[in-house]
Amino acid sequence: QVQVVESGGGSVQAGGSLRLSCRVSGYDPIYNYMAWFRQAPGKEREGVALIAPGGEGTQYANSVKGRFTISQDSAKNIVYLQMHDLKPEDTAIYYCAADRRAGGPWTELREWRQWGQGTQVTVSS
Repeated sequence: QVQVVESGGGSVQAGGSLRLSCRVSGYDPIYNYMAWFRQAPGKEREGVALIAPGGEGTQYANSVKGRFTISQDSAKNIVYLQMHDLKPEDTAIYYCAADRRAGGPWTELREWRQWGQGTQVTVSS
């Protein structure tokens, strides 16, 4: 059974940094795609970052390029989202997604079978 658990959220001021962690069990992220999504109040869940199997490639939403970095620790089965220069508009619940279906755009929610419970990130101005 696949379990996905996020941690590392919190409250920071604009310009600050946070690192989110996604611990996966029953599933080896090094051989599979993993992604981070976020959902702000009143908005749809959106894709933030994707990492390809073995870390061979990443993709980012335009709004976070140059500020966020997705990475993985294969030994610990953890996927990270390092966030720098945070802005109030980054405030959202951040979700980790695993077990991607084949063929569709990674930003589509239906492409992912497994989700964590989310971790709140709040950025104040």
